[in-house]
Amino acid sequence: MLGILMQLGVLVLFAVVAVGVFVVGDRVRPKSWRHSDDAGAGHMMLDMVNMFFAAIVAFVVVILWEQYDTSHQHTVSEGKALVSVYETANDMPAQDRKQIRSLVTDYTKQVIGDEWKVMDEQRQLSPAAQATLDDLRQAVASAPATDADAKSTQDKALTAVDAIAEARYDRGLDAAYRLPGFLYVALWFATVMLLFGTVFSGVVVTKRSILMTGLFGVVIGAVIVAIYQLDQPFSGGNHVSKDAYELALARFQHIASDAPVASGGNPR
Repeated sequence: MLGILMQLGVLVLFAVVAVGVFVVGDRVRPKSWRHSDDAGAGHMMLDMVNMFFAAIVAFVVVILWEQYDTSHQHTVSEGKALVSVYETANDMPAQDRKQIRSLVTDYTKQVIGDEWKVMDEQRQLSPAAQATLDDLRQAVASAPATDADAKSTQDKALTAVDAIAEARYDRGLDAAYRLPGFLYVALWFATVMLLFGTVFSGVVVTKRSILMTGLFGVVIGAVIVAIYQLDQPFSGGNHVSKDAYELALARFQHIASDAPVASGGNPR
């Protein structure tokens, strides 16, 4: 509560300072600088409101786009790690290879299926997909490491599983991300001031001015809608794409079709 009062106090202080500078400056500035009416003040206010709105929108869009791009990069990292586990299973015994590849495929399908819906509707991850990932880790950890080569293969697969888990954790944070509330307050404040600027400008109401004001409102509304859709990377109308996981599934099929058939033991 004290912090809020201090912030309000700072706002009031700046308002008083601005008025003080304006009044004192009026007494010392040349008379040739003065306007005969308050039209200059109106134009100055509109320019400041326009600049404030543009600055807030630019700042918010940069933040949200960086978050959106980061969220997509996390899905790419997860997709690469899934392919790495699937490919590393080539060097494991047939039974372990089959189990691990089945779990990797099931997990990938769960992510782009049920989990994507959960992230959209609840902004969180699916417990079922997490359980499959846990089963995958257990399957890799329990694979026999009878010699140095088998141990190296197991360690490589475990490293890839750790990368999946890390990317999944980041994706969970991305799904729950929302733009800080104070930025929305600033955005809506600037929007209201911008809309009321048509009143302060003193423009006469005509068919042409009504049409232009309507188009002006459409532009502002489009900006607000775009910001809200960009705010949640895995929900709303602007999802991060599933291309990393769909490409991983395609790679699984390619790796499986190219893998040599072995009668037992290691396939290579």
